[in-house]
Order: sequence, then structure tokens, then C-alpha cells
Amino acid sequence: MLRYRTPATDWERESLPIGSGALGAGVFGTLTTERLTLNEKSLWTGGPGATGGYDHGDGPGPGPDGLASGPGSPESGPGPAALAAVQRRIDAEGALDPDTVAAELGRPRRGYGAYQVLGDLELDVPGAPTAPDASYRRSLDLASALAAVTYAHRGTTYTREFFASHPASVISGRFAADRPGRTALTLRYVSPRADFTATTAGDRLTVRGALQDNGLRFEAQIRVAADGGTVTAGPDGTLTVSGAHSARFVLAAGTDYADTHPHYRGEDPHRAVTEAVDAALARPYEALRADHVRDHRALFDRVRLDLGQDQTGADLPTDRLLSGYTGGPGAADRALEALFFQYGRYLLIASSRPGSLPANLQGVWNNVTAPPWSADYHTNINLQMTYWPAETTNLAETTAPYDRFVESLRAPGRRSARALFGTPGWVVHNETTPYGFTGVHDWATAFWFPEAAAWLTQQLYDHYRFSGSTGYLRDTAYPVMREAAEFWLANLRTDPRDGRLVVTPSYSPEHGDFTAGASMSQQIVHDLLTNALEAATVLGDDPDFRTRLGAALEQLDPGLRVGSWGQLQEWKTDTDSQHDDHRHLSHLFALHPGRRVEAGTALAEAAQVALTARGDGGTGWSKAWKINFWARLRAGDRAHTMLAELLTHSTLPNLWDTHPPFQLDGNHGATAGIAEMLVQSQHGPIEILPALPARWPHGRVTGLRARGGATLDITWRDGRATRLALHAAVTGELTLRCTLFPDGERTLRVSAGDTYTFPGSP
Repeated sequence: MLRYRTPATDWERESLPIGSGALGAGVFGTLTTERLTLNEKSLWTGGPGATGGYDHGDGPGPGPDGLASGPGSPESGPGPAALAAVQRRIDAEGALDPDTVAAELGRPRRGYGAYQVLGDLELDVPGAPTAPDASYRRSLDLASALAAVTYAHRGTTYTREFFASHPASVISGRFAADRPGRTALTLRYVSPRADFTATTAGDRLTVRGALQDNGLRFEAQIRVAADGGTVTAGPDGTLTVSGAHSARFVLAAGTDYADTHPHYRGEDPHRAVTEAVDAALARPYEALRADHVRDHRALFDRVRLDLGQDQTGADLPTDRLLSGYTGGPGAADRALEALFFQYGRYLLIASSRPGSLPANLQGVWNNVTAPPWSADYHTNINLQMTYWPAETTNLAETTAPYDRFVESLRAPGRRSARALFGTPGWVVHNETTPYGFTGVHDWATAFWFPEAAAWLTQQLYDHYRFSGSTGYLRDTAYPVMREAAEFWLANLRTDPRDGRLVVTPSYSPEHGDFTAGASMSQQIVHDLLTNALEAATVLGDDPDFRTRLGAALEQLDPGLRVGSWGQLQEWKTDTDSQHDDHRHLSHLFALHPGRRVEAGTALAEAAQVALTARGDGGTGWSKAWKINFWARLRAGDRAHTMLAELLTHSTLPNLWDTHPPFQLDGNHGATAGIAEMLVQSQHGPIEILPALPARWPHGRVTGLRARGGATLDITWRDGRATRLALHAAVTGELTLRCTLFPDGERTLRVSAGDTYTFPGSP
């Protein structure tokens, strides 16, 4: 439970997020005028129809007659000839600065667009106090996904409750008083844009408009019902409730966006919005609420984490819990850490449900028309990090929007592969949008990252590794992986320095020069080709394809070199500085989220040297990544240090991660990191408590997932596992790596330091 004793005054720092995947709201809890900042995740400028045109970052491409401007022409943007020229210069000169490469291979953005706030729902409450007193409480219950406000005024206790229902596709709120006839409010919609009309009729407020930039149609409807009072529609676009015992509203919203290339338009949202809001209001509030809670808890309740926190710490206001946090052994600190873990799971459920787009840089929450980085999908780590906890913390269903989004990138990604590289396969670069922006732009340090498609497929393959579903592998993951692999089989180049296959030009994200064979580029491509070969073998796919994959892997530069001061190198040449504290640690991809570097090896020691040199600073998401790195190195205390850094310096009072500004991936990365401290399975065996910090001497976790289809419940005392329950979801062999110290006669014994292999079955 997140708890506060004052209303929110700042959306980013203090509002409480609710979400159904497609819909989101930030709840303020202000007294005289309650405010909900509203979001519908497909409300985006840019794309087809955008002012100034749109070309996916590739250039206009073929016209109606099938002809196109020549590759590299000003109309079409850079093409294979320009790429080959850059590759030759890198071969000759060794490196090129980002501005030089961007001048040759970049192009100005056209129609990129940005995620839009839907608007604000404001509810004036006549007679409410102007300032909170000691009775005021504002909360967000993570287990039930209910935001609430309570306060007492002149002998009456008032309550408000808000939730975003995935089953009903609505946001709902209820205002009530414990004395009859004391509920009154006036509801209205406001927006920073002037592209809509708001009309009222009866108990319904209808907001309808089209974005001026691209003509995307949107609609929201709010209906209000009162128990014991009246609802009146005002000529100024308001709905007013008077003299009620309680009042409730339901809100539905949608756009005519569709994730279909090339037009990205579907049906007018009016019908779906009307049906959703009418069906929700036709049901009793208690039934609508119960369905929402049941649906949310079916996911959220799968995992419980007890770090030895006591209720005293859990009951403290969350902003006080955060401001008093020291990273020490106290129960209040452990309460915050456990809360932060579950908050990441809550946010993933709220911002990624089937039927919607995946979570973006801000999940589903946004309060402006020009959000930071467009609140887009950054694919050089941020989108991937958002889904790191999905499998391990038992929320696999939340990956459905991710899978569909990655699939939707293939069609525009094929065009980008042909336009710039002149090859088959599909590609996406550093960032993208719901309109399939898979090409390039001209921001020198963040425009080039063709490895992104390969990295995006890793989550799909990991879903198979956790679930064991060959049907999912065959139908969903493998086609995307295979086509991404074909791109790299066509685009790897022989390095004249040593004859190995390399990515060129390659760029370690947002850092250094363009070179051939940067470590992250090589590690990501190796990961993709390895996964594709494993998948093809499981499915018995084309032997020739498997042969080509195997041959490429034999010739591929590994991207794993130990440098002069014992570090894992970031580039193929030994140019790393011991004083570099850059936020990206791209060259450690093979440690996490990859699986080639294993703790206890020489490469792991080199990774630790590089990680130590970078220090404990950085932005919020960077600190979250470092939690995972240290966990993979089985250094639990250092992983905990990074968790403490994140909570102390990069977490806002509402527990949102801040880059700064607010960016959701740090929350999800931290949740994944805590799970990695307790269970790992990337190398095959299931490792129990591989990176348990001394700050958590006693505890229990239930419901974590491991690759191979296992769900685990673990109890530990004095830093040692005392009880383990394993639930197998598929038939197959499972291997545990665990030292158990029995705490009871019926505990399974595993010899210290040994592995234990046994057949698992549902």
C-alpha cells in the first residue's frame, strides 16, 4: 500500500497511477477539485497523415508507379552506397565520430510524433475543505489496484475510490459520504489542446475530436449515476450531482488507431466507447469493482515477498518511508524495498495488458503534449528493460502487447532493411513509435542501432524458455527471430584486421565513436544467432538455415575481450578509460540480459572490473541495470547497494523512477533485479538465492518463475535456504543448484554445493 497524508500537487512526483493497459490515470486526491490526468495509449501524433509527411525514417520509397528515387538521393535518404562508404572509412581510419556518421547516414525526422495526454477530468466538490487535516488519507492499494481518498469534514466522513478496469475497459470512480445526501460534485473535461468538442446530454459527457497533426480520431465518454440524488447536464459541458448519498462515474476512451502497416487506422472509436461505458454503468458498482479486483489479483497475487519487514514500517506514509530510507537493516527499510518490488509488478500489470500497445517510456501515464523523448519506445535498452520482470515475477501475460508490437515492426522494418542496407530481413533502430518508425534520424549519438531488432527478439525466445511452449515458439517467436537473423547473415562483414565477422558500423549506445565490432553489437548478434539456432533445432527447421547460422557463429567476433587493466572491453580496440562513469554499460550485455558470461569465470571477473570502474552513479534506469549486473555476478551486497542508490537518489515520492525526468523502466528493472537476487536460471540450472544480500537475513518469497517451467517458493533464515517448494508446469528434467539447511523433518535435502536433477511434471 502506498499511503500519503496530503493531496498531490505535482503530477510527476506525487500523483498515484491506475491503469488497465490501454487506459491510465494519475489521481491527485485534491479536496475542492479532484483531478485525474487521463491517458489512452494509442493517442499519438505523427505517422501517416502527419503534418510535413511521414516515411518511417527511410525516405518516401516507391511511388504509385512502383519507381523510386535512387538510393542515397535527397528524396529517399541514405542508401546502401552511403553505408558502404562509411564502412570503408571505418576500415581505413579505425573510427569515426558520431557527427560524421550522422551526416552520412542520418536524415531529419519527418512525422515522428509524440504520445499525447488525453486530458484532465476535474471534479469540483462544493463544501470540501480547502486544506487537509489530520483525518486526510490518500492511498494506492497495489494488491487490489484501488486508489482511495478519505477525509472528515464537519461531522461527515467522505470517501473516494478510483480504478481502471481491464475487463470492463473503463476507468471508474465513486464519491460517497457516511451521512445521506452529502455527496455533490460537478464534473468536466479539460485539455491542453483545442481539437475537440465536449457536449453533455442526460448523464453523459461526450468528448470527440481529431488530432490536428495527423487527423487521428479520438473519443471519450463519461457517464454519471447518483444514489439518492440528481444528475444534471449543464450547457457548458458539465455534469452536476446534487444531494446524493453517493455518486459514481465510468469513463471509456479510444482512438481509430490500428497497428496495421501502412495506414495505421481502424474503426471509428465511437461504437466501442459507447458500448463500454454503457455496459459498465449498467452494472452495480460493487460488481464492476469486484470483477476488476478479481482480474488484477489473478496476476498480482502470484508473487509474495517477505523480507522481514514489520507492519510498523509498512504503515508509514510512503513519502516518509522514502525520505527516511538509509539502505540499512531496519524493518522500515525492508518494507520499502519489498513495496518497491511489488510496485514494479503493479506498474507492469497496469500498463501492459492484452489488447493494447506495450508499455512505453512512461508506461501509459503522461500529462503533456510534448513529453520527454516523446514518451516513445527506445529500443537500445528501455523497452526491453520494461519487460525484464515479466517472466521471472510471474506476469507472462503482460508480454502479449510486446509480442504483437514487435510483430508489427516487421513490415516497416523490411522496408528499412531494403532502403538503407539493401538486404532482406527486418530492422529497427534506436527508437520507434506505434506507427512503425524503423529507420533513422539525425541525432548523432542516438540514431543508429540496427541491433535493436535482434535484442527485441530475446524476450520472445525467453518466453519460450520459461513456458516450454513449442507452439508459441513456432507461431510467434521463431518467425520474428528467423527474419532478424537473416538480416544479420546478410549484413555481417569481414573485419580486415583479423578476418572475423563484425557489425559495421557499430556504436556502443550513446557513447564513444563509431567503429567495427563494438562489444555490445557483437554480443547481441551472437545472442540472436545462438537463440535462432536453438529454436530451429527444436522445431526441426530448414537444415540449410541451421548450417548458415552455425557457420556464422564460428566466424563471428565474440565481442568478449579482456583489456589492459583487466576490464571487459567496450570496443574491439583497448581504449576504455578507468575514469569513465558513463550511464550505459552496453559491453556487459553478455552478462545481463545475455547469458554468455557466467559468475566465477575469467570473463565475469573482467565484467566486474568494468562495472566497478563505472561506479554506482548514473540515471535511474542505469542503476536498475546495475542491480541486475551485480546479481548475475552473485554479489548480493553490491546489488543491494545499487537498489539503495536507486531508492535514495532516483525515486520520486510516488515511487516512480526518475531518469530524471520520470521514466518507468527503472521501476521494472529494479523489480527484475530483486528477482535475480533470489532466483536465476539463465544458464540452465535453477539457482536458489544466488545473490542474497546480508541486509535480508530472513525472508520468504513465493511464486517466482524459472526457465524450464518451474515456479518456486523459498524460505530462508540466517542467509540460508531452509525450505524450497518447486511446482513444474511442463514435463521435463529440472536441475536445481541449491544448498538447503533443513528447518523441519519434511524438507528436501540437497548436499552443499551440489546440483540435484529430477524429472518435473505438472
